[in-house]
Amino acid sequence: MARAPASDEPLPEPDRRDGAPHPRDATAVFGHAAAENDILAALGSGKMHSGWLFTGPEGIGKATLAYRMAGTLLAQRPGDPLPAHLGLPPEHPDARLIRAGAHPRLFVLRRGIDDRGNLRSVITVEEARKLRDFFGLSAADGGRRVVIVDPADELNPNAANAILKLLEEPPARATLILVAHQPARLLPTIRSRCRLLRLSPLGAEDLGRAMEAIGLATDAPGPLAELAGGSVGNAVRLVADGGLELYGDLVGLLSGIPRMDRSRAIRLAESCAGRAEGRFGLLVDLLDLLLTRMARAGLQGPPPEAAPGEATLLARMAPHDRAARAWAERQATASARARQGRAVNLDPAALVLDMLLQIEQTARTAAAA
Repeated sequence: MARAPASDEPLPEPDRRDGAPHPRDATAVFGHAAAENDILAALGSGKMHSGWLFTGPEGIGKATLAYRMAGTLLAQRPGDPLPAHLGLPPEHPDARLIRAGAHPRLFVLRRGIDDRGNLRSVITVEEARKLRDFFGLSAADGGRRVVIVDPADELNPNAANAILKLLEEPPARATLILVAHQPARLLPTIRSRCRLLRLSPLGAEDLGRAMEAIGLATDAPGPLAELAGGSVGNAVRLVADGGLELYGDLVGLLSGIPRMDRSRAIRLAESCAGRAEGRFGLLVDLLDLLLTRMARAGLQGPPPEAAPGEATLLARMAPHDRAARAWAERQATASARARQGRAVNLDPAALVLDMLLQIEQTARTAAAA
């Protein structure tokens, strides 16, 4: 039975990624200069939107940008000159309060904790109703008030309606910043009342700089950006769990098809057995990604290599669009089988080996289809 955290234990934070600083602690954001300039231009125009919606894949810096924007807005006073850039110096009083999670004019709406001490699966209306108290208190210094909703995708229907009401009737000098990985899940009326900023995945150079900034410098930014999809969050997981090496092992193993090395396949599958749950999840995700890249290669040609020999493998496995369709079907089937297997706690080694054998079977027919 789960227990509530002791009073001296920090509460779990749903918007924190293992191995990476929390977005409020990040000292820089990379790859989103155009979005920063749009925010500064809106601030300089004197017509700052009350609602902003930051969209894009998970882990590319949307929340970091939201906190940088919040810091700039919270530090601004009427008559202040327009800042040259977003964000605050680390020792600025507002920056220290934000890092401590104690700024009186910043409210972060996210999933809360239930009575058993577990994170809720959605942002509930009970959490959203706390905004009434937040806006019910006047800002003693006359400064702006900022709300960050992270991610807005997780608002349940009643909580979403509460946010919509605020967007329809925004309090004076208030700004709501919504972070969304899947904006299509939001109410159309919420989307229509926000200034939209679409953020793109990071390229290899920006991803490398971002990883260096958090102490995880990589000597393979190109392959890492390919596997991570331009997401710092994904890249942190890959670096921490040896994902680049594991993907290279997969490419090497499958390069032997049509005669895949059975003993090597068994060793790889058995490396996920026992307590290696994290490695199992990563390997399943990488297999899914490799199948997706095979399908795309049949239509568009091999993408930039994410491991030595990958381009040759993809060109051989998916030489035409008919092979692409075969790999797309295999990806969908394998993904469904993996989800089902994990849901019923099938043996990880057996599940991985089955996926590898299914890939081998598809390979024998795809190229000649």
